[in-house]
Amino acid sequence: MNIGNGFSSIEQVRGRYLRNEPAVTSSQSKTSFEDVLELKFSKHAGERLADRNISLTDEQLRRLEEGTKKAQAKGINESLVLMDDMAFIVNVKNNTIITAMNQQESAEKVYTNIDGAVII
Repeated sequence: MNIGNGFSSIEQVRGRYLRNEPAVTSSQSKTSFEDVLELKFSKHAGERLADRNISLTDEQLRRLEEGTKKAQAKGINESLVLMDDMAFIVNVKNNTIITAMNQQESAEKVYTNIDGAVII
């Protein structure tokens, strides 16, 4: 399955955009993205990370997951998670990042189709 930009696995997306590591092939033994993080990135979110040159550290990924868990605890379905100079729209029920933007893209400071926000 090709998930966009020539990647065939989430490990390749993670390696290229989330941790600045070289993309890994399925023949290499490595912990899968889902084993490390419960959150998933939609195809659209992966493309936005790449287009907007957004890289997330392990600590930021942990905080993003923490923010999603806080949203879930409050009964939020579609959450805006604000972290550092980035904004993420998260489908809380599916633990899926729908889109990502940095401070320049969120200049209008208007977010739609959400029912709650978490600032971490």
